[in-house]
Amino acid sequence: MAKNNSKNDVPQNVFPPVVSVVGHVDHGKTTLLDAIRKTNIAQREHGGITQKIGASNIETTHDGIKRRITFIDTPGHETFFKMRSRGVQVADIGLLVVSAVDGVMPQTRESINLLLEAKTPFIVVLTKSDLLEKNPEKTKQQLLKEGIALEGYGGDIPIIEVSAKTGHNIKELLDLIILVFDMKRASDKDILRSEKGEFEAVVIESKLDPKSGPKATLVVRNGTVFNKDELYCEEVKGKVRAIINDRGQHLQNATVGEAVEVLGFNSTPRVGSIVYKTEEKIKQVDLPQPQKAINPFDVSFEAEKDVLPIILCADTLGTLEAILNALPEKVLVVSKKTGDITSADVLLAKSSSAIIIGFNIKIAPEVMRLAKTEHVLLKNYTIIYELLDELKDVIEGRKEAIVEEIYGTAKVLASFPFEKTKVLGIKVVEGRVARGDKVRLMRGENILGESSVNSVRQGKETVSKIEKGQEGGVIISPFLDFTIGDMLVCHR
Repeated sequence: MAKNNSKNDVPQNVFPPVVSVVGHVDHGKTTLLDAIRKTNIAQREHGGITQKIGASNIETTHDGIKRRITFIDTPGHETFFKMRSRGVQVADIGLLVVSAVDGVMPQTRESINLLLEAKTPFIVVLTKSDLLEKNPEKTKQQLLKEGIALEGYGGDIPIIEVSAKTGHNIKELLDLIILVFDMKRASDKDILRSEKGEFEAVVIESKLDPKSGPKATLVVRNGTVFNKDELYCEEVKGKVRAIINDRGQHLQNATVGEAVEVLGFNSTPRVGSIVYKTEEKIKQVDLPQPQKAINPFDVSFEAEKDVLPIILCADTLGTLEAILNALPEKVLVVSKKTGDITSADVLLAKSSSAIIIGFNIKIAPEVMRLAKTEHVLLKNYTIIYELLDELKDVIEGRKEAIVEEIYGTAKVLASFPFEKTKVLGIKVVEGRVARGDKVRLMRGENILGESSVNSVRQGKETVSKIEKGQEGGVIISPFLDFTIGDMLVCHR
């Protein structure tokens, strides 16, 4: 008899295991999840995944029965430590992804600690097994040194080699996940949850959508959520307007083990917070203290010249929190939010001398034009490494600028026309003036502008520099409107 595709195919009271995928960056977590999605029965039936909600619900066949698995897409960068921690806590099973080529790395050790502290059953997945340079035995020995009791080495932690590129052992991995979960379910009374139980869910992602309003991705840990249900989460509450799965389909309800995006909150809930259907449950939870608002016009703010004020806008609260946790010490966050950069952000940046940092968001053309007009630096990133590295560079540059190094000073004695510009006839008073120097044009105590020395000449000969007491001609770019008697200061 042919089986249908309904949830009735799944044994009664068996809900999908929630699986957190952790490990070092670049060890193939995202590629592995993509490979799993390609084998997904539900995806083939309903079409490709249409949106990212921070989790994936997949369907597979195990022992002739259709079973579902929920994967939490936890980022791998070290700055997402807290997100990964929450991911492990909300998960029934962990997948520790380790490259069979690179072996154990710093974030691998961090992920191992998270899994062991949370007492979460996990499977070691050795990726990149199709590559010639793989060395699985070396990687296994490294894992044993980290205290991982692997199967085949006197322990009980399963390990499997896979290749996301060729699909090797992907189906076997899904079967192993179901097997480990069923064993845990049989021995762990705490995992006996019910669709009819008291509703409880965990926020694993949230963001403010300019069209739809606040959105939150929930993993349901107990009970069932329906459309029009009242929900409570710390200071946030709402009424469910829509329940959407990872394929963009609108659902009537979501139950234990499922991850869905919910619309209807009055503001974006904090990532990692618990959602209930009764306000009384919230009162029993110790809520985090709200952060003190930053006043960009405070005297102390103005006094710290080596502090870099920024306005931070990210696509989701999870990403925003991860970036905030990783910012260098000398960064002062004037404003932080999820959603696109607006004209109000540009004006705030102008008034507080801040730069605007965006992560994976959209910038409207009119906002870009306003930023250019107001001389506000605005940059959008899609890679967190680049964002953090460039902020560190900017801070380091500001520190160096505090102790400025002067190479030389020169007085402007004459002006000569040359092609479409003018040559400054100078005499070096102190130090030297060299090609490539940054140069500041001064008139008395006033700074007229900053430029660079493009060309240096003495007579008809091109030279690299002019020493103290010598005369010569220089061309600067961009051109600054100088006059006889002005001073040039070459500096770094």
